Parts: sequence; C-alpha cells; structure tokens
Amino acid sequence: MESWIAALAGSKLPIVIVPGGGLFADQVREMQFRMDFSDTAAHAMAILAMEQFGQVILDRDERLAPARSLEETVRALDEGKVPVWLPSSLALAAPDIPASWDITSDSLAAWLAGKLGANALLLIKQTGAFLGSDTIDSLAVRGIVDAGFAAMLPDGVDFHLAGPKDAAEAGALLASGNLPGIRIAVPIRPARKAG
Repeated sequence: MESWIAALAGSKLPIVIVPGGGLFADQVREMQFRMDFSDTAAHAMAILAMEQFGQVILDRDERLAPARSLEETVRALDEGKVPVWLPSSLALAAPDIPASWDITSDSLAAWLAGKLGANALLLIKQTGAFLGSDTIDSLAVRGIVDAGFAAMLPDGVDFHLAGPKDAAEAGALLASGNLPGIRIAVPIRPARKAG
C-alpha cells in the first residue's frame, strides 16, 4: 500500500484515487451475514467503508486531497493535488448505481471515470493473476473485477490493470506520465437504436 500511494501521489498524470473498502468492507459483509440486513443497507455501509479507507490513504501524503464532489475533485486537480474520492455524497444518491454486492469500488471507479470524462481507468489489485489476453468477462468470472464492472465502464475509457509485481516501477512510470500494469481490451458495444 505504501509504495502504491507514494507512486500515485507522485504522478504527473491528473489522477483521482478511488479507495476500495478493504478490511472495512469485509466487516460489512461479515456483519450482514450475522445480522441479516438488506443489500441496500450493506451497500451504504460498504461505501462508507471506502471513505474510511480513503481517510487512511489521505493520511499518507500531503499532496493528497479529499474530494466529496465532482467540483472538489476538479478543484484539487487544478491545484496540482491528487484527489482521493470520498464517495458517499455522490454515490449514495445516484440512481444509476445499484445497491448490490455486484457493485464494488471497481464499478464505482468506472462510474466516476464517466462522470469526470476520464480517458483511462487503472485498477490496482492485490493479485497479479491476470494477463493482457484477459477480458473484462474473464476477470469478473475469477473475481478480479466485480460483476457490475463491464456495465459501468463508459465507452471510450481505456482500462488498465496493475498488481503487486507492478508496484516497483509504478512510481517512475507515473512520474513520466505513463500508467503501470497492462491494458485490457474492452469490447466494442453495439450502438443503441434510437426510438
């Protein structure tokens, strides 16, 4: 975690960090099983878990700035900061984000990429069990990305995936304006018919 945060904080690219829920979200899953509350409640708690992990990330580097809205995100980028998205203000009220465990920080990052008009999305994973020949569907089947990711990824956004083996060179790549990891091919969606 420390090396990735340092690499992201040193990026020359305009980037936004979307924290996962980590151990905080794992506790929500466990408590949902024990206490039998709805997916709607679990979804809200998992988004708050992302905010908790976001606070851990923010504590690591002075260049990182909290961002609760699109406006705060853009302002932080304009100031040369790296925004860390604290998603509850935007995500909990969004009608196009289903309240389901199929939607994790992966899908929320894709959703935010669309809202910001991003060119690329980099997901950093704790596994390196993926290849350039993988597809979003094969990654979802193996649980590397969540089940809702393909539907949430906007058209035209390049998708990159990095893991532990990419951490060592990530800082140099990001400082030079390049993304670490590998590019995953995104299928071209058929055009929707009007009417």
